[in-house]
Amino acid sequence: MSNLYSFLNKNRKYILISVDTCIAIFSYLIPFVMSGMYSEEAISVKLGFFINHFWIYSIIYITTFIVMGVYNSMWRYAGVEDIFSCLKASIVANLIFYVISFIFRMNVRYYVYFVVLPVSTLCTMGIRIVYRALMIVENKTNNKSDNYTNVLIIGAGESTVAILNEIKSNNPNNYRIKCIVDDDETKTNRKINSISVVGTTNSIASICKKYNIEEIILSIPSIDKINKKRILDICAATKCKLKIVPEVYSLLSNDIQSDMMKKIRDVQVEDLLGRDTITLDCDMTEDFIKGKTVLVTGGGGSIGSELCRQIASYEPKELIILDIYENNAYEIQQELIRRYGDFLNFDVQIASVRDINKLDQIFSSRDIDIVFHAAAHKHVPLMEHNPEEAIKNNVIGTYNVALMSSQYRVDKFVLISTDKAVNPTNVMGATKRIAEMIIQSFNSQSKTDYVAVRFGNVLGSNGSVIPLFKNQIKEGGPVTITHPDIIRYFMTIPEAVQLVLQAGSMAEGGEIFVLDMGEPVKIKDLAYNLIRLSGFEPDEDIEIVYTGLRPGEKLYEELLISNSTNQTKTNIEKIFVEKPLSIDSIKLFERIEKLKKAANNMDICDEIEIIKELVPSYIPKFNIELVESV
Repeated sequence: MSNLYSFLNKNRKYILISVDTCIAIFSYLIPFVMSGMYSEEAISVKLGFFINHFWIYSIIYITTFIVMGVYNSMWRYAGVEDIFSCLKASIVANLIFYVISFIFRMNVRYYVYFVVLPVSTLCTMGIRIVYRALMIVENKTNNKSDNYTNVLIIGAGESTVAILNEIKSNNPNNYRIKCIVDDDETKTNRKINSISVVGTTNSIASICKKYNIEEIILSIPSIDKINKKRILDICAATKCKLKIVPEVYSLLSNDIQSDMMKKIRDVQVEDLLGRDTITLDCDMTEDFIKGKTVLVTGGGGSIGSELCRQIASYEPKELIILDIYENNAYEIQQELIRRYGDFLNFDVQIASVRDINKLDQIFSSRDIDIVFHAAAHKHVPLMEHNPEEAIKNNVIGTYNVALMSSQYRVDKFVLISTDKAVNPTNVMGATKRIAEMIIQSFNSQSKTDYVAVRFGNVLGSNGSVIPLFKNQIKEGGPVTITHPDIIRYFMTIPEAVQLVLQAGSMAEGGEIFVLDMGEPVKIKDLAYNLIRLSGFEPDEDIEIVYTGLRPGEKLYEELLISNSTNQTKTNIEKIFVEKPLSIDSIKLFERIEKLKKAANNMDICDEIEIIKELVPSYIPKFNIELVESV
């Protein structure tokens, strides 16, 4: 069979032309046979007529097929459109023959037309269907294996048709599609490409047992987040591995029939959040950014780079990307070059926010309108062990950038803050709270409008727990969770950046903006669902290990400091604001100077004491043994 396939594939065009020529001769011969030949004289006359005309018909037939591009199709992947093209070419060829025979008075009997057309058309279409069938058999032979994966597909739509078509012609994963489910009950007991729709999503558990399903493909690209989470929760109880067809915009980048299996991805934790992505007013953001010179510190980081992407789309006058880590800065630089070329005016500066002289050079050489300050150390356990670095970057760095913004009359300054700044129990959160106090103090004495934006954990950001879980599952476990009751607020990177941009456009000065992130999520539930949807069972296939809270970590994060009387809603539904608190700027900056000296001297005890003075709500869970050892 392999040799046959190679021969057919190599000589496909010439074989089809030869076959079509034989079909043309055969279909033209049929009416003469059907008309009867009762004597040698009749046979001689009709045979002579046939010989005189069949070659004209054959030339017209093959020439028409070539001109109409019938032989350009890859018949191994032939579909309805290709068969229809063959049908059109056959009809056109017969019509041309009819016209020529009429013009040149070839005396072709009328019954010839009624026989030749259907015979030639059916034969040419039939031979291609046989060819297609041979290729499918060859593909199945090459992929034959005892290690099939039984698959259930959720959704009886166009994307499922594309998946089934591709599996027929190319099945590298060795899938055996057993059945389909769809919540449209009118589709139940009907078939798509011979695969039955056997029920709805509510029956997934029983269907998986009945058909011994090993993997599930969620093939509803346009599904909303709430229904997606409902279906994922059902699938998580089946112990089947789950894959997902991406959203519609991803499919539209190429033909939906092309490489569908490559588009199918593993389930992501974003799929488990169970809420729609928050979208904000783009027009307001465009008015805020367009035609402005914008500086993004930490512009190569996970939040900073997304800020740069979204800012670039709003046509700024100039985008300045500042980062100390040249590899990250280079990556976002090259991405923006590929996407915008010369249409985006932007510059990359390798610099530290700790270096006041370099900052002064950057601010003095440009008329900067807006600053987004994303540069910060954010990893809680690492900052507990290196508090002086958190102070230098998060406190002194913020002070430096805020000072330059005031001196060079920047219109707006937006600080990227965190929920860990609320009643902090760790150095990172405390230093970010001090950063908020710094910008509120500058706001009270500067013409620049200073604002902070506070949000929870960002999915996919550097240091997020989710990539850790994925790597641990890939390595076979164990999956480590600090505490069974620990909960966190989650949002996606684009959501976080939309909030930052929108808050900047709304800022009047001194506010701390917070996004309504919905209900907090239990980390244990995320880990368990991620394990199940990877095809494993928690505590059986993948061990769960509770490691205990890390230094400075707390069970519950908070988003606001004060009580509800100091909270106000904005005109945007998902954003609310905490009004500025009264801060003694003189005492604040005096203590920050002391904190800077303690950090430079690496005097951890002094550092912690000064932080406690600055942030009375700071209740450190600091490692005293570490302090004593230093």
